[in-house]
Amino acid sequence: MNSPRFKLSTIIIFFICLVVLISLSITILLITDTTSENIENQLEEKAVNISRTVSESQVVHEGLQSVELEAGIQEYTVTIQEATDVLFIVVMDMEGLRKSHPVPELIGKPFIGGDEERVLIGEEYTSRSEGTLGKSLRSFTPIMDNEENQIGAVAVGISLDKVESAIQQSQFKILTGSAIGLLVGIIGAFWLAWYIKKSLFGLEPYAIARIHEERNQMLQSVHEGIIAVDADSKIVLVNKSARQIFHKAGLTDEEPVGMDINEFLPGAMLQRMLDDRKPDLDEEQNFNGISVISNRAPLMVNDQVIGAIATFRDKTEVNLLAEQLTGVQLYADSLRAQSHEFMNQLHVLLGMIKLEEYGQVKEFIAKLADHQVHEVGAVTQHIKDPVLSGFLIGKISYAREAHVELLIRCETEIPQPKDAAITHELITILGNVIDNAIDSVLDSEQQLITVEFSYVDDLLEMTITDSGLGIPSDMQETIFTKGISSKEGKNRGFGLYLTKNSVEKLEGSIELLPEQDLTVFSIIVPYEAAGGESID
Repeated sequence: MNSPRFKLSTIIIFFICLVVLISLSITILLITDTTSENIENQLEEKAVNISRTVSESQVVHEGLQSVELEAGIQEYTVTIQEATDVLFIVVMDMEGLRKSHPVPELIGKPFIGGDEERVLIGEEYTSRSEGTLGKSLRSFTPIMDNEENQIGAVAVGISLDKVESAIQQSQFKILTGSAIGLLVGIIGAFWLAWYIKKSLFGLEPYAIARIHEERNQMLQSVHEGIIAVDADSKIVLVNKSARQIFHKAGLTDEEPVGMDINEFLPGAMLQRMLDDRKPDLDEEQNFNGISVISNRAPLMVNDQVIGAIATFRDKTEVNLLAEQLTGVQLYADSLRAQSHEFMNQLHVLLGMIKLEEYGQVKEFIAKLADHQVHEVGAVTQHIKDPVLSGFLIGKISYAREAHVELLIRCETEIPQPKDAAITHELITILGNVIDNAIDSVLDSEQQLITVEFSYVDDLLEMTITDSGLGIPSDMQETIFTKGISSKEGKNRGFGLYLTKNSVEKLEGSIELLPEQDLTVFSIIVPYEAAGGESID
């Protein structure tokens, strides 16, 4: 079973709230203890300062030393008590008898609490005890005369309930602030989750991981080599097909990812994509002796160049694929032409039979048989390669369908080739030249094409002559260039270009011979016969 998958927003909100909650809890604990301690220290310090102030009062000194002035102590301490908001200020003599108290009836009675003994022997301190007014925080200070003889003591009390109230108020403020902080954290968590989700186009982490893995698998599985660089010309991606081509080219076996593209593969020209921002399509490049067909393009995000990518494929494989496709197309055209011609002949026979013209039927069949023997037999008798001979017979039918006469002449016998791949190249060569010739003679008075074969000393010579309009003199030197054509229209100028490539692949030669009122192509290619046969 798969483990449950939580949404990214849920995970972000949960962890942010958890972190905020833990942080605030720890902060509350630390601040609460510190704040409580500070409050107690402040109140204790307040009590000490008041008791010291009272102990230094001249009114108190005189009241303790003179019975007549004793009443002034009560008036003075009440005034101080009201001004400082303390629980009590009690002045006592050396016997512990009160000379002042918030409750006047208790004046003259002993101090209650049991914690006054130390102050009567000259010690200053603070304590917590319970007296007639309840539990309190008390500060004791001895009262000294001018000769530094102790004449009494003063006790200042602050209610412990008040201390607890102050602490609780402080804790309430801390908790209120923490709650607000938690609320802000939750709101921030929701906003952050929304923003990240928006930045990720609403995708969840597992979906991103799956897309990343699928993307890697697709890049590694494609047959084309792919290499990508970032804006600093550092290689960030090289798929398996690209590595195979680099290995074939004998490039370094080091890991290319992370290297500078200009150092690893200067011929890639990806730096130009970063500078010019213009793609290059179907360009031929050379990687250390390996020819490839490459497409290069800049990578743009928000009109900013973030890198560049190049896809490329071994030109040998591209040529092989083009040859196979060309051959298949030519085969299909030949079969279609033969089928169409055969159907026309059947229709003629059917019409004669319905008219009961049996004599003409006999004569028509005899002509067809004679024509078939003469036409097909002449080709198959001299050209021993069944694929090539079948192709030429199909071309004869195709030409006849276009009302063009195509003659095949063989000065010598043409044996089967030792390498079957030569046949495919010859089909590409002859197919393109013959098709061009058929197009050329359609508007001519004489619609004739002649293909002559000669095989001598392992060389096959083919001469294709047509009675067409010819090739303008200003185009004869560039007629084999890609995109150059003497005919108007789109997708022109590829036939002779492919023908020349096939001839050069066989290490042969092709020439356009100067003939008046005729177009003549002379093609010579090495041709090793099967079994080592040679005709001298």
